[in-house]
Amino acid sequence: MMEVILLEKVENLGTIGERVKVRSGYGRNFLLPQGKATLATASNIEKFEAIRAELEAKSAEELTRAQGRAKLLDGKIVKLSAKAGAEGKLFGSIGPVDIAEALAALGFEVERREVRMADGPIRQVGSHEIEVHLHSDVSVTVPVEISGEE
Repeated sequence: MMEVILLEKVENLGTIGERVKVRSGYGRNFLLPQGKATLATASNIEKFEAIRAELEAKSAEELTRAQGRAKLLDGKIVKLSAKAGAEGKLFGSIGPVDIAEALAALGFEVERREVRMADGPIRQVGSHEIEVHLHSDVSVTVPVEISGEE
C-alpha cells in the first residue's frame, strides 16, 4: 500500500487534497503517471498546500464547463439507422464510437470514453437510453433511436 495526495477528484476514491491509501500498482501505474496524485511525503504536502487554491479553481472551472456541455446535450435525441433482420435484430451492433460520431454530427463533441453503455453495445432496433459521463459529478442521459433498414 502507498499513501498519496489527490491532485484532482478521482471517482470512487476522493476529492482534491485528500490523503488516501491505494494499492501500490494503482498509484504507480495510474494515479502518479496521469498527474492525478502525488506521493504523500512531507515536501509534497508543502508543495500541494501552496498550489491547493489553484487546483481547486481549475477543478471548479472544469465542473462549470461540464455543466455547460450537459445543458447543450440535454434534449438532444440521437437517431441512427442500421441494417436489421426481420425481428429488429441488428446485423452487428451500435457501440460508443457510433454514438460519439452521431453526437459529433449533431455538433456536439464527445469522446468515446465519455459514452457509457451499461448494457453493452446496442443490438436491437428501438429506443435506448445512453449515459454520457462528462465529469465525475456530471452525467447526462441521452435517448437513442435506432431504426432498421432491410
